[in-house]
Amino acid sequence: MPANLLSIMLCLAGAFFFLGGTVGLLRFPDALSRIHALTKADNLGLGFVVLGLMIDSTLPDIIKLGLIWGLALVGSSSACYFIANYILHTLDRKGD
Repeated sequence: MPANLLSIMLCLAGAFFFLGGTVGLLRFPDALSRIHALTKADNLGLGFVVLGLMIDSTLPDIIKLGLIWGLALVGSSSACYFIANYILHTLDRKGD
C-alpha cells in the first residue's frame, strides 16, 4: 500500500510538471523561452512519471522505462537545441 501511494504521488507530480510546461508553452512571449519552459518541465515530469511506474514494475520493465526516459531526454534536448539554433540564426539574418 505505501508503494502504491508513492507511485501515485510521483505520477501526479509528473502530471503537475507537464501541466506547468504546457502553461509555459502557451504563456511565454517568445519561442526561446517557450522551448526552455517546455523542455525543462517535460523532462522533469517524465522523470517523475517513470519513477512512479518503476515502483510497481518488474526488472525488465524497469530497464525499458529507464531506456525510454534516457532516449526521450536525449531526443528532446537535441530537438530543442536545433530549433533554438535555427531561431537564433534566423534572427541574426533579419538583423543584417
